[in-house]
Amino acid sequence: MNGARQHCLLLRHRYITPTGNRRSGFLFICQRKELAVSDEATTPGGPGSSPEAEARRQAVRASHRPKGLVIVNTGNGKGKTTAALGILLRAWGRNMRVGGVQFIKHEQAKFGELRALERMGITLTPLGDGFTWTSRNLDETQARALHGWEVAKERIVSGDYDVFLLDEFTYVMHYGWVSTAEVVAWLKAHKPPMLHLIITGRYAPPELIAYADLVTEMREVKHPFNDQGIRAQPGIEY
Repeated sequence: MNGARQHCLLLRHRYITPTGNRRSGFLFICQRKELAVSDEATTPGGPGSSPEAEARRQAVRASHRPKGLVIVNTGNGKGKTTAALGILLRAWGRNMRVGGVQFIKHEQAKFGELRALERMGITLTPLGDGFTWTSRNLDETQARALHGWEVAKERIVSGDYDVFLLDEFTYVMHYGWVSTAEVVAWLKAHKPPMLHLIITGRYAPPELIAYADLVTEMREVKHPFNDQGIRAQPGIEY
């Protein structure tokens, strides 16, 4: 079927009067454009919807089946932990019990997010040694990571949390310090059904991605350090 849409534009323009005075004003320009609207675009599901897709949506709405999600934020772009902290903040605002473990950040770290969460009464525990790719004592880093996993397992099964964060946990699996198959098997057997579990970090293993309910890959488009040499700044990176 056909329809019409009117496009309008408000423009400010300047001009000189015959007496030489400068003036400004506005022009309101409208254009009416005929549109071809398909029957598909008018279905309840919107553009691109099919009867099968709409039926699935209606079935999901009818069942209203809640589930504790496994959420993975991975990729080389910035924002993986930041996005996870946003979920913690949102859940806390809903009076949900939230917490987490940070596997890489130094145990003495006092980054902005840790200071804020402490004021809110949220426990996000850094258990790492500040590992970087140039660290020399990887045995210490691995030992701390294994300890962090044991701490995380205790808190996950405790029943004290509705949302729990394993920050930078993908590195523990990527470097082989803990087997991904072991992690997935343990989570399948022990994660409370309604606990939302968030895992962040680069190099998320395929087995973890296959197990997760929601996976987002952060991709760098521009970065102030790479493009302008601007180093990490408080409130943005830490």
